[in-house]
Amino acid sequence: QVQLVESGGGLVQPGGSLRLSCAVSGSTYSGVTVGWYRQAPGKQRELVATLPSGGMRNYAGSVKGRFTVSRDNAKNTVYLQMNSLKPEDTAVYFCKAVVGLTTYWGQGTQVTVSS
Repeated sequence: QVQLVESGGGLVQPGGSLRLSCAVSGSTYSGVTVGWYRQAPGKQRELVATLPSGGMRNYAGSVKGRFTVSRDNAKNTVYLQMNSLKPEDTAVYFCKAVVGLTTYWGQGTQVTVSS
């Protein structure tokens, strides 16, 4: 069973930065495709960034140039560095991992961008 635990969310002012972390356990981490998604109130969950094992990063247009997804295989952790945050980035951020044909989700971490 794969488990994902996110951390690093919080309240930040517009223009600020946050780094989210997602610890992955219970799988051969290095072969896992990981990604970040977010869901704002009243909206559908949407892709933020994905990082396949050994593959190229993929970003939503709304975050390209501001957010960076990365992974540390030694620590079984994936990160989302978020810079130049905007109020419209406010959402619950979820970590996702795909292992074979199975998709796993974390519990989510709240990010609020407000002055």
